[in-house]
Amino acid sequence: MTSLDPFDRKILHALQEDASQPTAKLAEQVGLSTSPCWRRIERLEKEGVIVKRVAIVDRQKVGLNAQIFAQVKLNAHGRANLDEFAAAIRGFPEVLEAYVLMGVFDFMLRIVAEDIHAYERFFFNHLSKLPGVQEINSTVALSELKSTTALPIR
Repeated sequence: MTSLDPFDRKILHALQEDASQPTAKLAEQVGLSTSPCWRRIERLEKEGVIVKRVAIVDRQKVGLNAQIFAQVKLNAHGRANLDEFAAAIRGFPEVLEAYVLMGVFDFMLRIVAEDIHAYERFFFNHLSKLPGVQEINSTVALSELKSTTALPIR
């Protein structure tokens, strides 16, 4: 774990709110001059604390109205090929997040699609055809109460 001082924490909070702001504005916001602030951002990127800076797109405004959480269980043979399954999942742009689980299911996937019919096609044409898949339990999210990418850095 990287050691973060109060200025690093302020920078990370501010960048999580708006990474597009100019360094001068960010520096003023956190109480530093521009050059030291810029050097800290560079260091945080070099150390891998800041992984990347991206634009967050509203999925519904681009026509991705369905959000599905799928729990996937592999059969015994499939568990031997976890890497193969993981590589296949990484290749599907519909899968936004994928986690390896402990428990009854082996994976939890967060999937987006245009609508439930588009998810059904993805399910039958791709997800259910992956080798080793024994069971898929899909749950459709009706509404989103909270969605954030900001980590609670203390």
